[in-house]
Amino acid sequence: MPQLRGKNVAAYLDLRSRGIFDAGTLSKLNLKILRGIVLQDSKDFTKVWTKSSKSTIFYESGRIYFENYQCCFSSLPSEPQLLYELPKRSKAEKIEDALLCQCPLDKGLPTPSDQKPSLLALTSNNWLYRFSAVTGQQLEKVYLSPHHKFRYLGWDVSQETFYVKSIQNKVTSSARQAGFNQNTLLYLAVFRIFPLQLVGVLEINKSIFGSTVIDVVLSQGVLAVSHSTKTVKLYSFEDILNKYITTELVLGEQCHSEGGKTVGESPFGIPVNIHINECPPVLFEVSCFDNGVQIGGHPWHYIFTLPHKKHQGSYRICSLKDNTLAKHGIQEMKCCSLESDWIYFHPDDSGRIIHVGPSIINVLKILSELESDSQFDIVKEFSITAHRDDAASQISVTSSGRTVKRRFHQLDDDPDRETFRMVEYEDELDLLAVVEVTHKEDEGKAHVRLHDNNTGALLKRVPLVESWDVTYSHELFFDRDTIVHIEQTKNNNFSCHVYKISRGQADE
Repeated sequence: MPQLRGKNVAAYLDLRSRGIFDAGTLSKLNLKILRGIVLQDSKDFTKVWTKSSKSTIFYESGRIYFENYQCCFSSLPSEPQLLYELPKRSKAEKIEDALLCQCPLDKGLPTPSDQKPSLLALTSNNWLYRFSAVTGQQLEKVYLSPHHKFRYLGWDVSQETFYVKSIQNKVTSSARQAGFNQNTLLYLAVFRIFPLQLVGVLEINKSIFGSTVIDVVLSQGVLAVSHSTKTVKLYSFEDILNKYITTELVLGEQCHSEGGKTVGESPFGIPVNIHINECPPVLFEVSCFDNGVQIGGHPWHYIFTLPHKKHQGSYRICSLKDNTLAKHGIQEMKCCSLESDWIYFHPDDSGRIIHVGPSIINVLKILSELESDSQFDIVKEFSITAHRDDAASQISVTSSGRTVKRRFHQLDDDPDRETFRMVEYEDELDLLAVVEVTHKEDEGKAHVRLHDNNTGALLKRVPLVESWDVTYSHELFFDRDTIVHIEQTKNNNFSCHVYKISRGQADE
């Protein structure tokens, strides 16, 4: 029986049954109990289900989507079960992108359907649908535009505000030769969710943001504009709204400036109502490799690589306040590998940084220098290392039994060596799931290592039954008592493998 701070699970369940705890305490207690169960030696993860598809498979929050979101399975039962199948669609109605929306628990909403999770789906013919995430029932639909081809969905503020992005306008060679200049790069339509409300539609124009603009995203209220000059510029979207919105539009109501046509209905769609006629003030600007910059930490810092190929693999951590490079703010992995290491702010909101290499994972924290509130130091909190016998790896045995010593050094991510391939964070159990892969008997074998998020201590190793081919793409999700592995296979097919906690022999 697992122990939790001096009491075993049975004692806590008895207190719970008598209503001793409030809702928040009860939720935390339940997750502590589940964490204890997941980490018990007598409990194993067992593969309970596999399903293949000719199209990409998606997973989010206990739901597995097949056939371009047409078919949805729940991974919550002991074996995944079909939730719903949407009616078959023509090629013109194909779902291009989707977002899963979890309903808020802290406020009442206008309709009962708003109080339940839903799936936002964008189709090839410019319709935005909202389906019930439980039944697949169509709840709402909005027609976006007869002129602009919208293709991508993304969160601005998760579960609050999202955007729909169009494809980029391309000028044909014949039009360019004729002297035609297309300054419009793309369009963004921004919405609030629960209930579904329009914020506005804006055009990203090169004559405003510069001729070198190549892409735009919206995140946390910031419009991030990437340039071909390897520069990223950030703008306040709130300031843009306050200054440049010309007409308040409401879905389902008439637009008087367009002859009384209904907003969000076919064939009218939604007109542009945010007209930016001058470049807004730049909040932040940085030159970086591959237009990659991350902002996070406590206090605010940003991570980037200098915009030259020779600096690839060298990450700089600077204060967002004054651009000062932190002490030990240049982080590099001393490794030789085919795939580069990667770094990012920890998703647990602790302000820490995770730096992942082929054989080591460093968890870093930002500390203030004692003598100065403006100078910060990057300190290693703990490391997770792969188990490697480097001496043995330099020796091989031929088919005749002769021992041969290698004359060259192996790569750090050589298939024969235990290599870290991905890291996932399970927020409810406060565990890091690290995928390690090694090549044995002509195939890749993977284990999922479960580490304590605060100390890095290894608590459990879970072997995956299926082989892991490093030449194909993989995704792994660790969600409470469930592990989901989605892999690309030969001939561009895909497979989904689901593992569940099962009873071990000690419980039989």
